[in-house]
Amino acid sequence: MKDCGVLLHISSLPSPYGIGDLGKEAYEFADFLHDAGQSYWQVLPTVPTSYGDSPYQSPSSFAGNPYFLDLRALCREGLLTEEELQNARMPLGKTDYGKLFETRTALLEKAYSRFSETEEFYEFCKRNAYWLDSYALFSELKRYFSLRPHWEWEKGYDFGSKQTLQFEKEHGHGIKFVKFLQFEFEKQWRALKSYVNSLGIKIIGDAPIYAAYDSADFWENPKRFTVDSCGKVTEVAGVPPDYFSEDGQLWGNPLYNWNELAACGYDYWVNRVRRSFELYDVLRIDHFRGFCAYYAIPAGSATAREGVWRQGPGKALFDAIENALGKTDILAEDLGVDSPELRELLQDCGYPGMKVVQFGFGGSAKQNAHAVGNYSENYFGYTGTHDNDTTLGWYSSLSAAERKKVRARLPKNCPDVSKAVICALFGSKVKTAVVPMQDWLREGSESRMNIPGTKEGNWQYRLKKMPSASLCGEMLETAKKFERSAL
Repeated sequence: MKDCGVLLHISSLPSPYGIGDLGKEAYEFADFLHDAGQSYWQVLPTVPTSYGDSPYQSPSSFAGNPYFLDLRALCREGLLTEEELQNARMPLGKTDYGKLFETRTALLEKAYSRFSETEEFYEFCKRNAYWLDSYALFSELKRYFSLRPHWEWEKGYDFGSKQTLQFEKEHGHGIKFVKFLQFEFEKQWRALKSYVNSLGIKIIGDAPIYAAYDSADFWENPKRFTVDSCGKVTEVAGVPPDYFSEDGQLWGNPLYNWNELAACGYDYWVNRVRRSFELYDVLRIDHFRGFCAYYAIPAGSATAREGVWRQGPGKALFDAIENALGKTDILAEDLGVDSPELRELLQDCGYPGMKVVQFGFGGSAKQNAHAVGNYSENYFGYTGTHDNDTTLGWYSSLSAAERKKVRARLPKNCPDVSKAVICALFGSKVKTAVVPMQDWLREGSESRMNIPGTKEGNWQYRLKKMPSASLCGEMLETAKKFERSAL
């Protein structure tokens, strides 16, 4: 049976507190999706953000983002006052991460000062100790060292060192504050997920392939990554020049030492995937290409042009995950440079890949793998992803000749190009069709989520209000027309 869903990150929900959260509006959006006949709600990584605000550069691959905490729920628990809640209000519109950084932690510290530890809290800490202990300690050390990256801390504060163990004993309050935030996040997330699932909707989560250099993942065990004898990164991640950027994308993440990870039974990745399926129903793994071959760029390079390809772990990694966790619903983000090895890995694993309508208009319609007429069942299809411009913004950027070519390949009886692209996708063979909310709203480039290769102005998009009942009706009608409705 075919189905459909919507891509909208938690941060993009409307909220009076500066960023989308796990509160009232999240439940209302779930109701909206249900009434619109949708089967999936796809989000970006729900991990904490750091410098640059990207959910793909996080201080932890396991933790939840404290900015997503529903302040009204904390108020109902007696951890915040009505006055504090009122003072936390911010204007609607794009997320101001600078303002959040200046104000939110102090507010959450007030909540923690009123928190009484419970058996539920102790159980949470014990169950998640395998990642929570190191992350909480790392976070408190970062605060102690004025948020500088771990390679700029005073010497001697490596994971497990005598100085670090002593620090842990002396800073228990700050460490428990971090654990409190994660406890509240998990409690609120599980409540929301339970509600979403009760409506017959599944949540598609997102796992970045790489961990950030300035992360608890790296600090806890640098041997997981390609480092020299002094523990310094020698090569970093990225992709070569492509559709998104003529210089390629220089992500800067440390690359994995796959031999070391294999020797440990890939336990790090098994734990990452296990944790992800505690939070999501389906897991999209970003840059799946990197598991059969990955692009290695010398540390310190100015662009991604100088990299080389190296062999990845291949199916051995996913065999280890399946042996530990059983069959899982993994979605492979297989965009970018294609290869026979990538096709073979996808086929061997049985995971669905991705198709993007915006990519389907170059060259011959018969030869372009992203042309909707070439889609097959074992794919998730998208009008665009968080890295694309909105459909309207993309179309507006084309030349007159290119627009003519695009419209010639789209359904003729649609009132606007956004709807035409959606109908082309919905009418294709893909089992699941996913549309960013911006495309249903016919929004332009001002609503773009991310521009790859740029460091500022991204990840800020937010709905100013809940989508209308008329749009809900249109979405349901479209889903029913193409036999994708869950109702």
